[in-house]
Amino acid sequence: MEPILIYDTTLRDGTQGENITFTADEKLKIAMRLDDMGIHYIEGGWPGSNPRDIRFFDLAKREHFKTARITAFGSTRRPGILAADDANLKAILESDTPAAAIFGKSWALHVKSIMDNTLEENLAMIADSVTFLKANGREVIYDAEHFFDGFKDDPDYALETLAAAFTAGADFLVLCDTNGGSLPQEIESIVQSVNQDLKRRFKDSGNLKLGIHTHNDCGMAAANAVAAINCGAVMVHGTINGYGERCGNADLTTIIPVLSTKMNRTCIPQEKLAGLKSLSRYVSETANIVPLNSRPFVGRSAFAHKGGIHVSAIMKESRAYEHMDPETVGNQRRVLMSDLAGKSNVEYKAKEMGVDLGANGSDSKAIVAAIKQMEDEGYQFDVADGSFQIMLEKFTEQFKPLFDLESFRVTIEKDKDLPCSAHATIKISVGDSHEITAAEGLGPVSALDNALRKALGNFYPDLDTMKLVDFKVRVVDGREGTEAKVRVLVESRDQDQIWSTIGVSEDIIEASWQALADSFQFKLAKEAHQRGIPSPDGKAKDLKLGWSMSVNA
Repeated sequence: MEPILIYDTTLRDGTQGENITFTADEKLKIAMRLDDMGIHYIEGGWPGSNPRDIRFFDLAKREHFKTARITAFGSTRRPGILAADDANLKAILESDTPAAAIFGKSWALHVKSIMDNTLEENLAMIADSVTFLKANGREVIYDAEHFFDGFKDDPDYALETLAAAFTAGADFLVLCDTNGGSLPQEIESIVQSVNQDLKRRFKDSGNLKLGIHTHNDCGMAAANAVAAINCGAVMVHGTINGYGERCGNADLTTIIPVLSTKMNRTCIPQEKLAGLKSLSRYVSETANIVPLNSRPFVGRSAFAHKGGIHVSAIMKESRAYEHMDPETVGNQRRVLMSDLAGKSNVEYKAKEMGVDLGANGSDSKAIVAAIKQMEDEGYQFDVADGSFQIMLEKFTEQFKPLFDLESFRVTIEKDKDLPCSAHATIKISVGDSHEITAAEGLGPVSALDNALRKALGNFYPDLDTMKLVDFKVRVVDGREGTEAKVRVLVESRDQDQIWSTIGVSEDIIEASWQALADSFQFKLAKEAHQRGIPSPDGKAKDLKLGWSMSVNA
């Protein structure tokens, strides 16, 4: 079968998504990552629309792309002028890319009611623009905008627009579900009709190459893209993580593994699949968008198991509850801890974390019982692996704290209309040494975080690699009003890992301290393990239900 060409439009269509923007330099870095992944076409932007995209194309000229063909995007010429005089088409040529993508109208509604144009002039605009770009040595990808809606309204005219582009020499005819309102069975039927009609019209239809460009407004973008490929499309458009306008574009992090592992269709090199999760995370971090845990294949929860029966089964045979090996796409299996957990969950997590439970398994039964009671009191260990690892170590008397809290004091001051200010003083001990420090912050938790960092910095110099990236507070049961327990979740990261910790208390500051202290203990223990940092003497405190052991950490 013919390979499927992957056309990435993250840098153009993806940036039309809400709250998503990239600088020219960021776009170049993403393009280099896409090229390394083996993506065939990278749409860099619309050079006729803004200075940032012009700068990107200037930067791209200086780089060597191993696989990808950088593509400039634009529209057909404006009505009533020559293609050679159209500023947009000239900007595409000036971008000096090997390929150009232009969109034209396929829907008579848009031509007559939106553009106030004639159907005949629209056909001429398509043909003239393709001819002009081909005459200037560009590979031309013609995007038939609103094609499926146009076909449903007036199939004859929609097909005429494709014929105009093909006759003029377009290398690819890309059928666009621009409004994202089509269903897979409609896509299949229409793509089949297009193939039949163009093969009937043109003797050289052997050169016909169809592409598909779908949007996700009905949640069908990936399914619609796959449907079109099943009917003969050889190019698929999409974005990393499905970023794009409104509900987004087809997600290439879903489509690529579906093609490779489910349909046995060649797209990117097989050995590159393992970099897919890393690419997904890189683009989301660059966009400053929190990664979607439930994203298929590459999401953090894509291969996460919570129910005890499920975990027991995958320990015997992973395919019992997994449709593929998560490592194929660079992901990993995760077993979650909760009140739904069983003995198998605990044993799996302990092995994963390097915690020895003992040969008889009695500890795992006791831990399950403790987890169920603690989750009933408000804890949620499936989102707090860092705290769960510390709990395991404390329960089995393997925990060696790298610092101990002696005391802290937090004060908040409010003067008239000025913003509140927060101050924290903390006293900790590391081995036989004691440290007292004070710091300010934007709030009480920020002040406490700053004071703890300052105190620990005298003993552990690598803490600057650790960042707090998320802080959530939830009321466990609102019926108690202001006396209700709160759950605090802290997510932290360093250069190679993200971890989460938890605290629960009727006092929001104490709950925050529990989560914060666990986060620092986790980080320091990891550094100690990786670099052989000596651990101060310390024994685990007795496990008591509730999280008092974490407060003492």
